[in-house]
Amino acid sequence: MQNEADYLRDYRAGDFPAVLVTVDSVLFTLIDEKLCVLMVQRANHPQLGYWGLPGGFIDQRTDASTQDTALRKLVEKCGVKPAWLEQLATFSGRDRDPRGWSLTTAYFALIGWQTCQPHIRDVSDARWIPVEELAHIDPIAFDHREIIAVARERLEQKTLYSMVPVYCLGEEFTLTELQGVIEAILQKPIQRKSLVRRFESSEMFEETGKMAVTGARQAKVYRRKAGVDGLNFSRNLGG
Repeated sequence: MQNEADYLRDYRAGDFPAVLVTVDSVLFTLIDEKLCVLMVQRANHPQLGYWGLPGGFIDQRTDASTQDTALRKLVEKCGVKPAWLEQLATFSGRDRDPRGWSLTTAYFALIGWQTCQPHIRDVSDARWIPVEELAHIDPIAFDHREIIAVARERLEQKTLYSMVPVYCLGEEFTLTELQGVIEAILQKPIQRKSLVRRFESSEMFEETGKMAVTGARQAKVYRRKAGVDGLNFSRNLGG
């Protein structure tokens, strides 16, 4: 029987049917109290000119993982690496790409739009689109509409039991701004006292010593503590 070393020496990947493998990312932010997603316009066939998600093929020379691919493509399109990025799901099938049987590993992330706005403003093929307006954009490339819908549902779930929405904000923010992000994601108001209780118990944040004017009042300005990641809670927000 052939040993493994000999098997690997003679192995040729091209002897097997090829499957198209890509990575796509759903990048959310909040602009003018609207949840938005980053879309890019395809510059090549297939589906030239269609709006879709930032992504592409894995570069085997530089990418050690699919997450590396996702981050590389987001840097190319928005100029920054999101502070929070999570794998969403794998989407596959023979009909999702006209080039043949394909699969994509999808990620989703949140970012403060101010962080990457200078880069977005300087390119013509990328823009933030309110999620509610996607229904009026047709066609959208491949199965990216479905991927965005799944990502939005996952984001809503995570918003109920974690502090993930804070990544939609800039480095410094007020509690009112965080509340606005959460309500935009959940599409409903939340109780302020529930948010305050969760905010304080997370121990993720610290005061900057600054105050922001909000109407006739002043509000404390916060930031995330260095090295602190999102915390999950045992009960849903408001529960």
